[in-house]
Amino acid sequence: MVSQLKPAIVLLLLLTILTGVIYPVVVTGVAQALFPQQANGSLITKDGQTVGSSLIGQPFDDPGYFWGRPSATAPFAYNAGASSGSNLGPTNPALADAVHARAQALRDADPNNAAPVPVDLVTASGSGLDPHISVAAALYQVPRVARARGLDPARVGSLVEQFVEDRQLGILGEPRVNVLRLNLALDALR
Repeated sequence: MVSQLKPAIVLLLLLTILTGVIYPVVVTGVAQALFPQQANGSLITKDGQTVGSSLIGQPFDDPGYFWGRPSATAPFAYNAGASSGSNLGPTNPALADAVHARAQALRDADPNNAAPVPVDLVTASGSGLDPHISVAAALYQVPRVARARGLDPARVGSLVEQFVEDRQLGILGEPRVNVLRLNLALDALR
């Protein structure tokens, strides 16, 4: 039995060092060298202070800001430590009630907007952390944001167009707008 135990212990130690120390150090070093922004969380800074990440949504509810997708994370919205969807199916009455309430809140915030509410403004993403909204969702909010800030809607709409991100690799996903980046640019608009 000792003859079998010795090679097992040596192999365990060797694999622990290889996969628990060497591999993570190499991967971290390569990531830091080739992709430092992404490896450090794609953090966004303003005036030398970190204000968020371009990969995780943030709650905005002020009428003068663009609002992101609803978050289903608990115990608070956009909780990166609890990434999850609501797990409510399309026929679940609780989901239908939540969607109707969200749509009503959007209509109440902008009663003159008769356009259909884009679906991504009333439904949470699978992760509950989505930092992006569709271009249609951003454009839907332009009148409310412009009115709340006393800006020309055409100017706010132009700002939205500047922040449209194309499909990844030209074919994956849909054009989208990062809400945090857009709101930071909106704050810089005078």
